[in-house]
Amino acid sequence: MNADASGAEAIAPGSTLRVLEPVPGVLAFYDGRIPGVRLHGPQENWLDDGAFALGIASYAVIDGDDALVYDAHITLAHARFIRRTLEEKGARRIRVVLSHWHDDHVAGNAAFADCEIIANRETDALLRANRARLEAADPPINPLVLPNLLFDDRLSLMVGTLPVELVHLDIHSRDGTVALLPGGILLAGDTLEDPVTYVDEPDRLAAHLIGLKRLAALGATRILPCHGDPDVIAAGGYGPALIDATRLYVEKLLRVKAEPALAGLDLRAFAAEAFATGAISYFEPYEAVHRRNVEAVAALG
Repeated sequence: MNADASGAEAIAPGSTLRVLEPVPGVLAFYDGRIPGVRLHGPQENWLDDGAFALGIASYAVIDGDDALVYDAHITLAHARFIRRTLEEKGARRIRVVLSHWHDDHVAGNAAFADCEIIANRETDALLRANRARLEAADPPINPLVLPNLLFDDRLSLMVGTLPVELVHLDIHSRDGTVALLPGGILLAGDTLEDPVTYVDEPDRLAAHLIGLKRLAALGATRILPCHGDPDVIAAGGYGPALIDATRLYVEKLLRVKAEPALAGLDLRAFAAEAFATGAISYFEPYEAVHRRNVEAVAALG
């Protein structure tokens, strides 16, 4: 490892990737939440200052020679590692599901270009609309490989002998897709985060609250988000209270315009009710996420 101009260690992408098994047959490929380490460079960029700083997992469901990857991760190196790991475990058929269109979930798509890549129609439309921006990003996602199997609302799959239900939900981004597995295991994408959601569509928070009600109705017992605490994920994931914590935080954000004093609170104070659920834990890098969330909501006309 070498230190860049900021003093942070620059490492090869994928070299700190951890493979966790939160439940039998489900692998979590987790990276990030490593202080003083950067993957791409000292300049501000979506990879280091977003996904890697906050920590991110992609998941894979494997049964026999069949595997389903939930998000292609943050670099091609990560995606290739996922594919290699699954093939070493005997997977001969690999499909990919995209949780939504954001850069840190589709950057590795090209490693699965010869596979079925599944997404809801909103995700496909948003990827096409933002293709030029994603391909010119820092770091670039070029080429951006698009999904080749689209669905509306729900799609039922079999992964080996395991039934998997994909559900389109309007949370965090209008194109969210979650995956419900046997036993109430939920791959949640960015619909839920620990400790708080990243607000990408501040004008649609009310719609996201409706989406959270739909999510709760799915009856998940264990929740595996893409952005969360690796120790919690490794121990089997979060309980349903993570949905309540997210709802409480979003409801509080919706009060910012009418109660401007809320905008001056730090994350711990602002989200006190959410933390009181016991479902989430304070993580300092989310102070910047919270500040950005509040500014985005306060700026609405």
